[in-house]
This record gives sequence, C-alpha cells and structure tokens, in this order.
Amino acid sequence: MRIFITGVHGTLGRVLLEELRTSGHDVYGCDLDHSDDARIVRADICEFRQIDRAISTIHPDVVYHLAAEFGRLNGEDYYEQLWKTNCLGTRNVIESCVNNGAKLIFASSSEAYGAADEYAPAESECYQEKWLDDFAPDFHNDYALTKWTNERQIRIAARHRGLQAMILRFFNAYGPGERYTPYRSVVCLFCYRLMHGLPITVYKNYTRVFMWVGDWAKTVANAAERFVISPAKVPVFNIGGEEYLSVEELKNKIVAILGEHNVTSSITYLDAEKANVVSKKPSNLLAQTYFSHKPSVTLDQGLPITIEWMKTVYRKSADALRKQPIESSQVSGPARTSAATAAS
Repeated sequence: MRIFITGVHGTLGRVLLEELRTSGHDVYGCDLDHSDDARIVRADICEFRQIDRAISTIHPDVVYHLAAEFGRLNGEDYYEQLWKTNCLGTRNVIESCVNNGAKLIFASSSEAYGAADEYAPAESECYQEKWLDDFAPDFHNDYALTKWTNERQIRIAARHRGLQAMILRFFNAYGPGERYTPYRSVVCLFCYRLMHGLPITVYKNYTRVFMWVGDWAKTVANAAERFVISPAKVPVFNIGGEEYLSVEELKNKIVAILGEHNVTSSITYLDAEKANVVSKKPSNLLAQTYFSHKPSVTLDQGLPITIEWMKTVYRKSADALRKQPIESSQVSGPARTSAATAAS
C-alpha cells in the first residue's frame, strides 16, 4: 500500500514510519525540514501548494495526518501557529485528499473530549467515542477546541465531498524519541527533570492511561490495512493504554528507577491544574475489535528503556541545567505538547 504521513519527523511520525515500512508498505511523508530520505519531502501543511504538490506527486492510497501544533500550554503560548496549523493546515490536507482520492486517517486527541468529567454519564468510567455525538463539549483550552474543530472539518468533507476518513483519538503515548522541551508529555517532563535535578509539580488525584509508543504504532499501522468505511458518519476510535494510574504514582515509578538518592528535584504537590481535566480513561473496545489493539509493554518495562534513551541523548551536566531560568510552564504536570506530532 502507498502511504503518506504528514509530520513524519515528529515523535510519533518516526515510529509509525518505521512500523509501516517494516510491514512492507511503500511509505512517504513530509515535514517542515528537508530530509536525506528520498521519500520524505519538505512541505508546510499551512501552504496548500506545498502539501498538495507532495500528495499529488505521490498519489497515496492513505494519508496519515499527524502534523500539528500540539498541546495545551504550547497552544496558549503560540496560539497563532496553533490555529493556523491545526485548522487551516488540516483544511489543506482534506482538500488535497479529496482532490487525489486518498483516504484520510486523522490524529485527534483525548483533548477533543473537553471537560468530559462534567458532562459524561456519572456511572461510566471510560471515555466513549459516541460521547461527542451525544453531548456538546466544553473546553478548557484552545488546543482541545482545535482538535474538536478538525474532527468537524473532516465530517463536513465526508458528508458533502465524499472524503473517506477515520479519526483516531490518542491518549498519552510515551517512549524513546520524545525529546524534552517544557511543552512535552508528562512522562517526558518527569523523566528528564527528575534526572537533572529540575523542579516538578505533581497534581494530586490526577489519573491517566499510559501507552508504550511501540504498541501505539502497531495499532495505528493496522488502521490503514483495516480501513473502516461508514456511509453514515466518520468512524472514530480511541487509541489508549490499559494501565490507569495517578500522576503521583507515575512520579514514584520514575523516582524508583532513578534511585531516590539520585533525585534532588524539588517536588511541589498541588490540588488542581488550570485548563486540564482530572481523569482520562478511554474505552478501547472499538480499537480492539477493528485494529487488534492490545498494549503489551507495561510502564515498569517501558520507563527504564525511556530513561536509558534519555541518558544516551542528553549529555549536559546537572549544574548547567540548574542554571536555566525556570518558568511556570516548565514545571507543569500532565501536559501534552509538541509541535509536528500528535498524541495526548
């Protein structure tokens, strides 16, 4: 199968590229930079000419749209890029897919559910895909609103222009390849900062699922091979882990791996975080049924590998890192941020 990935050089794009090529697919992609890979081109999705030229030249069967400005705090600090890339960029990708007859697999986020704990049925523990059909979501932040908007853009194109598409809502994938910035995932933030004696903030009673990036890639690669076409509406699938624990428990696991005597970070405990929800736990039943979604790598297995990868990549001394100015956004807890990749 001929496949095209936007945001192919992002944290998740690189892993998906390798998984798809290993499975025998002919995989191409684009990102903001030039590449020494002849099948990866430079293209900004915000520029229709660039993305349409790339897709029309390759003429793929399936386009994975991963390119995005990603994360709540990143979306606040760089809202101009957030709205331009996520909404205008996605509209350009949709247009090119329609023009070239390509199927679209869109990387959405758990953030699209908004404040789900405020409107979801009280008896339900897991996020259900159908909730956004039954409830009007309320949003804590612009990033969440852009992801919900993207899903509606896709539904409009499917309804009126014949776009064949699927939406995958990602929940907290982690692992090697996620390079640290103050806007990254909670696993990346905690591992890096605890390794280097930098402060962290832990929000008490906040719970999340966590999924090894390799398990994520297997499921997402299966989506292209088992593309679901629904004449009624665009199919939506949660893609999340099975391990459900508090952010504080995650911190404890990382400290145990590093060794308590090696951790010198100051740790602040707070009750609530602005613009975030307390609990996120998806129902993965649809992904299990259609894509054989079955996470197998536990946090106890994946965290040591992630930490060892970070030790290899980062050679700066702890003293040098401590001299860096610390801003409030740098000590956040469960944030999900990164440009040009998708996950949450």
